[in-house]
Amino acid sequence: MDKQEQILNAALKLFVEFGFHGTPTSKIAQEAGVSNGTLFHYYKTKDELVLALFIHIKTKLTGCIDNSRVEDETIKASFKRMYLSSLYWAIGNPIEFRFTQQFHTSPYLSMVSHEEILKQTRYLMDFMQEAIHARVLKSLPVDLLFTLISSHIFGINEYLIASNVDEQKQKEIIDQSFDLIWDMIT
Repeated sequence: MDKQEQILNAALKLFVEFGFHGTPTSKIAQEAGVSNGTLFHYYKTKDELVLALFIHIKTKLTGCIDNSRVEDETIKASFKRMYLSSLYWAIGNPIEFRFTQQFHTSPYLSMVSHEEILKQTRYLMDFMQEAIHARVLKSLPVDLLFTLISSHIFGINEYLIASNVDEQKQKEIIDQSFDLIWDMIT
């Protein structure tokens, strides 16, 4: 693992545990096993580090979702595949998912450039727009649909964490939750 990756991993762990403001860069450097100078070589400020970590995590999530679409699948099947990959990514990456939720409720969200947001969401937004044009999804603003789906995934993930159910029951809940969101947006 290279130094930059060590810094990102340490920052992720500490930001989730202590919050953005409760985590000094010196603590991140110490956790990463690098000097403060090395940390600041890669990230000039803590704000830059927080943003870089968010983009790093969102890029991984976006890659997971992009890879899930299969040619010649129905819109519903593609949507379900993307929904499931997002939810299973959240379940399989609890610290990263917690960080993204923390980030979305912080002032840092306003620091992400419009271009970066488009880069991270374009695939899903285009897919939803296609589904609206095909009259599969309700004719609602795409950003509203995106918010509804994202909030639903967050809520189901939180429910699964709190309920501590076995894997079979978890799968049943996830399948039911897909049916609920699909009924809502179609």
